[in-house]
Amino acid sequence: MISSLRGSLNFSSIWVPRSLLLLILGSSIVFPDLCQPALDFLYISLRHSSIYTASTFETWWTVFIYAVIEGSYTYRFARNPQLRLVNRNNGSASSKPIPKMRRPKTRIVEGFTYIGPLLLLDLTLIKKYGGVAVQDMALSGNYDLSSMTKTIHGTFLAPTLHNFTLSSPLQTRRALPVAPATSRELALQLMASLFIYDALFFGFHLILHTPFFLSIHSHHHNHREINPQITNQLDIFERLGLVLLANFSLNIIGSHVLTRTLFVVVFVWLLVDIHSGMDLAWGYDKLLPEGWASGSKRHSVHHRIGNRYYEPFFNWWDDAYEWVCNREQTTGKLES
Repeated sequence: MISSLRGSLNFSSIWVPRSLLLLILGSSIVFPDLCQPALDFLYISLRHSSIYTASTFETWWTVFIYAVIEGSYTYRFARNPQLRLVNRNNGSASSKPIPKMRRPKTRIVEGFTYIGPLLLLDLTLIKKYGGVAVQDMALSGNYDLSSMTKTIHGTFLAPTLHNFTLSSPLQTRRALPVAPATSRELALQLMASLFIYDALFFGFHLILHTPFFLSIHSHHHNHREINPQITNQLDIFERLGLVLLANFSLNIIGSHVLTRTLFVVVFVWLLVDIHSGMDLAWGYDKLLPEGWASGSKRHSVHHRIGNRYYEPFFNWWDDAYEWVCNREQTTGKLES
């Protein structure tokens, strides 16, 4: 009776954030005019900010968001042994000792390894966002408007180097769209980019588990117990792949720059959540309908056995892949 009561309480409590999420998404898509004055004010303020228009903004924004989210998850992981999956799967009353956690001052090299390549791209390539005129891109890259049509293409698929001169040695600013995004654009672009990234990383992850690339990816699986700090325990090749796939997922649908800013927050939260090593009452897998999301439990199984559950956020590609594999095994047995 107590367990059933506890289950009903958990069920009712999860409907609070779930209903709030549905309300925000629904109103953003169906009634975009409700939020438009606030979005207009926010975007105009950001567009006139030298910090937001800096070419390196997204790199530093990602680092800041990651530090806040991963730090909060790490604190909760260390202080709440009852939430750790390894203890819940242990089946005994005693909890396993906490794995050795890295302190912030010991992660400086990790930070530079992540930031260095991205800052190099930020300071050498012109930023190309949806809704930005080619002329504005050219001006941000120190190009003369009379010759920019020969050297610059508006598509992100054709990268353009900054026009390096003594007066402008680096790409220091980015051209932004004039018009603010609507809440409908933000919601739909955010969901679409996450779905695209999820599918692309599923394929990329499968490749990383092939014999040729496993030596690169094995660094990510080198741990005694999965925990929030494992999120960024990546080889530089894998880390760049993750960032480039995220950028492609946003750019291929012409996402507004404000969508990109919001995407970083949601994207980092999802990545840290699946690596948290905890069973949280309000984990994103519980916010979504049952069977949609992978969550920390499923991803911890991947880290433990390595040959299942390659999809980062959702379940559809994994389920389809396992269905195909099981069908091939069944067919092989029948033929033999």
